[in-house]
Amino acid sequence: MQQVDSITLVKVREATDLCQAQSEVVLSGKSTGITVPGQVLEAAFHVNKQRYILFLTDDVIFEESLTIVLLDIHDGIKEIVRLGNQYSTGSFEVQAVTADSISFRFIGDCLWTIKTADLPHLRLPFASDPKGVKREVGIKKYMTVSAAPAPQKVR
Repeated sequence: MQQVDSITLVKVREATDLCQAQSEVVLSGKSTGITVPGQVLEAAFHVNKQRYILFLTDDVIFEESLTIVLLDIHDGIKEIVRLGNQYSTGSFEVQAVTADSISFRFIGDCLWTIKTADLPHLRLPFASDPKGVKREVGIKKYMTVSAAPAPQKVR
């Protein structure tokens, strides 16, 4: 994977009390016709020829959540994962990028990691996601989320 700056967002709908703002994805200055939840693009990563992972926030003070979107330029959104809790605040910071994963900090004193696969995996309904991770109902997933305690700083 590689971080890219060729993706931007154009807000198409403001947030309401019941739903996130919606933004259209623009790739290299060209509209994709794909609308994603969120209004601030924190980072974008090129996964393969036609797939990208977007990290999005809504710019809400004292209750920020992170929306992670796996999208296919030809097939649209493949999966959405949300990270956050009520009254939590976070600041997104990329820590490491490998061929199949992205490690970052957001909320809590931990290092979050997203791994992605080309083909979907079976997802057990009540298993395996760390606290604070929310997904839509379904039986398959492309992204796996893990959280590990942050390394202690040496003084």
